[in-house]
Amino acid sequence: MRLRLAQAFAAALLLGAALPAWAWEDYEQGDNVPMVTVPAAPPSPNRLPIFGLMADVGVPDGLIGSLAIRPFSWVRVSGGGGTNGISRGWRTGITLLPFAAGPSASFEYGRYQNGDANPLAKKVIGGGFDGSPLLERVGYEYMNGHLGLDFGSRRVVFFLHGGVTMVRGKVHNVDAAIRDATPQNAGATGTTEVVVRQDPTVKAIGSSVKLGLIVYIW
Repeated sequence: MRLRLAQAFAAALLLGAALPAWAWEDYEQGDNVPMVTVPAAPPSPNRLPIFGLMADVGVPDGLIGSLAIRPFSWVRVSGGGGTNGISRGWRTGITLLPFAAGPSASFEYGRYQNGDANPLAKKVIGGGFDGSPLLERVGYEYMNGHLGLDFGSRRVVFFLHGGVTMVRGKVHNVDAAIRDATPQNAGATGTTEVVVRQDPTVKAIGSSVKLGLIVYIW
């Protein structure tokens, strides 16, 4: 009895060892292997492009080129750089569009580094302007709060925004400007001398407007 059980157990082990080899050989030969092909889902025709290139011009923004990202139809973020005719700067912002197009609200922050504004002032004022020490280092930061209209929603968007801006900057070379404005014989006539030991900071709140174009590429 024990001999028969041992023989049966050995036969089962041999059969179990042989079956995986047969199955693997059949799999390699491609016998009885089901092939299932799942077609890729077509892109949704309603999907809006996300990434775009934006260019706009305005005050106090200057001329700005940005990367625009639209993760959802109702929101757009942007960031880029440009110039105000004096120096280089950058700006970042967010725009909310509750209806994907039409009315919009934008909030932006930007900064321009110091630059010489005398060449620009000469072009605007004319050849009679000799320059001013106050314009030798002009730079500022600004914050915009705009309402506007955005026309278009898929590939091309044109917008017109306007509202309020706050500009903050320092006035440099005040001492030099005072000296230039003071007559050479002021000391002999007893005129009080004014000395500015620290550059004053100037803040201003005013109106702001800009128009721009966005082309979404992907």
